[in-house]
Amino acid sequence: MTSTAAAAFAMVANSAFAETEITWWHAMGGALGETVNAIAEDFNASQDDYKITPVFKGTYEEALTAGIAAFRAGEQPNILQVFDAGAATVIGAKGATVPVQDLLTDNGVAFDINDYISGVRYFYADADDKMIGMPFNSSSPIMYYNVQAFEKAGVEPPKTWEEFQTVTAPALKDAGYTALTQSHLPWIFTENFMSRHDLPFATNNNGYEGAEGTEILVNNDAIKAHFTAVTEWQDAGYFEWFGTGWGDNATPFEEGKVGMWLGSSGSFGGLSKKDLPFDFSATYLPYWEAVTAEPKQTFIGGASLFAMSGHDAEDNKATAAFFEFLTQPETQYFWHQETGYVPITEAAYEMAKADGHYDRAPAAEVGIKQLSLPAGDNTKGYRMGFYVQIRDVMNREYGRILTGETSVEDAFATIEKEANALLAKFAKTQS
Repeated sequence: MTSTAAAAFAMVANSAFAETEITWWHAMGGALGETVNAIAEDFNASQDDYKITPVFKGTYEEALTAGIAAFRAGEQPNILQVFDAGAATVIGAKGATVPVQDLLTDNGVAFDINDYISGVRYFYADADDKMIGMPFNSSSPIMYYNVQAFEKAGVEPPKTWEEFQTVTAPALKDAGYTALTQSHLPWIFTENFMSRHDLPFATNNNGYEGAEGTEILVNNDAIKAHFTAVTEWQDAGYFEWFGTGWGDNATPFEEGKVGMWLGSSGSFGGLSKKDLPFDFSATYLPYWEAVTAEPKQTFIGGASLFAMSGHDAEDNKATAAFFEFLTQPETQYFWHQETGYVPITEAAYEMAKADGHYDRAPAAEVGIKQLSLPAGDNTKGYRMGFYVQIRDVMNREYGRILTGETSVEDAFATIEKEANALLAKFAKTQS
């Protein structure tokens, strides 16, 4: 064989056996980022056809901004992690993504939305229940509690807010504790308040039926009564608010000063690895018995993975292969154990149960069980554009309520007015 022919043969051989390389932009820093890297390494080692490279792009907001800018420049990654509040922006950007359900079925990967746990299935779906984004770091807000604090106070974790304010909180205060903190007022005390009580959050089927004419329904008597109660708890020394910083509200609980903290089920892994001065456990979010006698499931927070359009068939095949790997029970169980985020499939949940994971750590199951409670008409989530900005409005007004700068009534009127203006602005981008 001549040298020229040998070189040509080598080029063909290398081309034939070259891996298809894809990129994954994400917002998982620290230990979460290390676990993301481990999953990517496991996928790369599991086969010889594809290689995925994770790239950390900063916060959720920064990753979304970078993804949008890259798409406009024609330099988008294959996979983009997008958090819950940004989902409508990506899904509403026509032609920006390949629906994950189509991606999988078009590449020969079996897909059944019922394989996913109940509270996960539809948050990143369209109005026809087609899954658009692949749920990834999925969590639900739950109530963590200090076991020793409750033993000292002689009470049990409350199931209802009525029980909290009449029995639990006074007992914890008498025992020397602030009863409650929480780490995300829009997510916990608004979005999942609506789901837990099966209240509509927006018109047009909570926004799933389209942006045109969608208006927020947050200015209602039930949630205003809740925030009025929160201000009363604050005045009574039952509740403290330390601003919008997640850690600022979690730290007093971790220090043993607070009896209960409302946080993410995805925080379980981190809490378990900390040297806390007490034992902790967890239970469901309380509900108002005055609002409903049949509390419902919450829905997921966190983020999903979107397959970005504009890539060739081989790239999309590689992305589908990675999504198939990501949803395998073994991969989901690993993610669940390492991070505390819920396993998104029923098969992974059953694997965790069979392995005795919840016998060893009962609190790790609370988020999944809460997501699997009975569903209602308003429990699959919401789809509102410019929702990142709407959350900013909520945080501003809730802060003003809790610092005495405005009334509950005026704050919710402002949220309604500004949110609807943002929704109308977003609707114009879809026409």
